[in-house]
Amino acid sequence: MTTHVPPRFEQLGLIGCGLMGGSFALALKKAGLVKRVVGYSKSPSTTERARLMGVIDVEAPSALLAVSGADLVLVAVPVSATEATFNAIRHLVNKDTLIMDVGSTKREVIDAARRVLKDQVGVFVPAHPIAGKELSGVEHADADLYAGRQVILTPIERTLSAQLDKAQQVWTALGCDVRLMSPEAHDAAYAAVSHLPHMIAFALMNAITGQALGDDFLALAGPGFRDFTRIAASDPSVWRDILSSNREELLAQSRHFQRALRAFETAIAADNPEALEALIEYASRARSQWRMSSLKPQS
Repeated sequence: MTTHVPPRFEQLGLIGCGLMGGSFALALKKAGLVKRVVGYSKSPSTTERARLMGVIDVEAPSALLAVSGADLVLVAVPVSATEATFNAIRHLVNKDTLIMDVGSTKREVIDAARRVLKDQVGVFVPAHPIAGKELSGVEHADADLYAGRQVILTPIERTLSAQLDKAQQVWTALGCDVRLMSPEAHDAAYAAVSHLPHMIAFALMNAITGQALGDDFLALAGPGFRDFTRIAASDPSVWRDILSSNREELLAQSRHFQRALRAFETAIAADNPEALEALIEYASRARSQWRMSSLKPQS
């Protein structure tokens, strides 16, 4: 039986020292897969905090210098900042570099990589770890954030097989369940199971707090409401970018949701308990079957 030894890297160039990037750096260190981490964040105080916490070893004054000497690069910035980041580092990208991102949408990121990296786009392996917290910032970085989680890789036709293999091996070594999908299939799926639920949670909180008695209603809420709205506390700038960058797929899923919601409204307005119970039963059965077949709950 062949044993796959995960690659060990001389230097991780970490661009974006927040929760996702910081957790990746800590996970690599814990697994013994990297000798040195050089980090850059737009905010110098964030980069300094990351160094003091041991997330990174060296602070870089620019994204380009974080990549200098790096054989592994992780772009952990908001999706809207991806193209500018690629522009900042492209002069030091070579055929032996492995570049990954952690963005929740893929087509917009890949389009940016094609435009900027051009002939070197093959070294970029788009990645989406299905992990996170409502709390952002490097202070919440966790070496075990990715352990036991799914990571979706969305290679394109020009992705180099050597880089794809390395990416799969790295995430697997961090304890992840690695899956391959097309960028289009990824964005459609996560519009349904991630982006739409976040939008609904945001909208529900706004709907309640926008009422005169909203605060009184919230004071009476219990664990079910807490669990349902947990993701509404997510970082606004991050989710603004995610929802905007996947707008077409998200709007398509929103229309599906509106039809389902109207079915409930129609049953209630018609005082039709049989129809209402049937709708609830359909949802309850689907949720129970999904729970039994899932590996573990995802964020």
